[in-house]
Amino acid sequence: MKIRGPLLLIAVGCVGLLIFRTLHASPGLHQTPVHRAVLGSTPLQANRLDPSADRIIPLNAQLEKIATGFTWTEGPVWLNNSLFFADITSNSIRRWTPDGRVTIFLQPSGYKGPDRYNGREPGSNGMTLDLSGSLTVAGHAQRDVYKFELLNPNATLILADTYKGKRLNSPNDLVYRADGSLYFTDPPYGLETQKDSDPKKQLTINGVYRIPQAATQKSGAPPARDSLQLLITDLPRPNGIAFSPDEKFLYVNNSEPKKIWMRYRLQSDGTLTDPHLLYDATADPRPGSPDGMKVDREGNIYSSGPGGLWIFSPEGKPLATISIPERVSNVAWGDADRKMLYITASTSVYRVHLQIPGASMPRGH
Repeated sequence: MKIRGPLLLIAVGCVGLLIFRTLHASPGLHQTPVHRAVLGSTPLQANRLDPSADRIIPLNAQLEKIATGFTWTEGPVWLNNSLFFADITSNSIRRWTPDGRVTIFLQPSGYKGPDRYNGREPGSNGMTLDLSGSLTVAGHAQRDVYKFELLNPNATLILADTYKGKRLNSPNDLVYRADGSLYFTDPPYGLETQKDSDPKKQLTINGVYRIPQAATQKSGAPPARDSLQLLITDLPRPNGIAFSPDEKFLYVNNSEPKKIWMRYRLQSDGTLTDPHLLYDATADPRPGSPDGMKVDREGNIYSSGPGGLWIFSPEGKPLATISIPERVSNVAWGDADRKMLYITASTSVYRVHLQIPGASMPRGH
């Protein structure tokens, strides 16, 4: 039978459509899904407050968005050519790889109680690495500090959970010293009400603590509860924490009501003296507060703050502020040259390539 006129045109069109669909088949049917390492890139908006900022921030720097779709990202750390970060609201730790894939490493990562959690932040928070590269986590709503053995999500070791018989508030951020001791902040943000009056809050203070032998705690051993040291008691909301590259100083910031960055002199026994106010941004009305922070090889400090990301000299002089489209929570150095600064900010993760590498691990990464 011959196909004539309009019927011939319809037949040819159908064959063409079939060929087009075959060549452009759905990724779920015939192709490997495409994952984009960079979701978007825009020129970096930096306010250079000091000429030295030009040594840090390239003139043509780009701000890249590499992951999005979350609620409150936190705690980034670079490990095994991947970026691990917390999505606190979904109670999970995620893993981003350079091909653009984001997978769930652990869920739940924080609260695991039998009762419903009625707060805003059920997940874990800050993360860091010990001297052997073991991933260590501020449990936040789990109210402890723990680390993974051999990066196995099913094998964790609790490093701290109580102080003098009372449960910790909600460990927030943490950093190792070269001697293997671990310092961490403990505000109440992982409690359901996030207030000092929370009925489950057992400690009257929001402290900064030291675990003397955190890096060498034996597998399967309970926390060395009797050796946990309380170092700072007068900050109402201690949050981000980092060492200077030479470990002469510990930096701790406070989120509210005062938005301040503090410096403490480190003694040989691990205790702290000479508290010094580095900077006070309380009067800055822009959204955001002091939160996670890291340092570079020259001792400059990178911290979340009002309006985005702040960069300070070791003496606390503001060198630059960087505008980020979302509220910043934390930062981490990554990539082989450790010049890539990864930024967790509300629903997304960003990065920018800078000119001074991050401080050597485990100090200030």
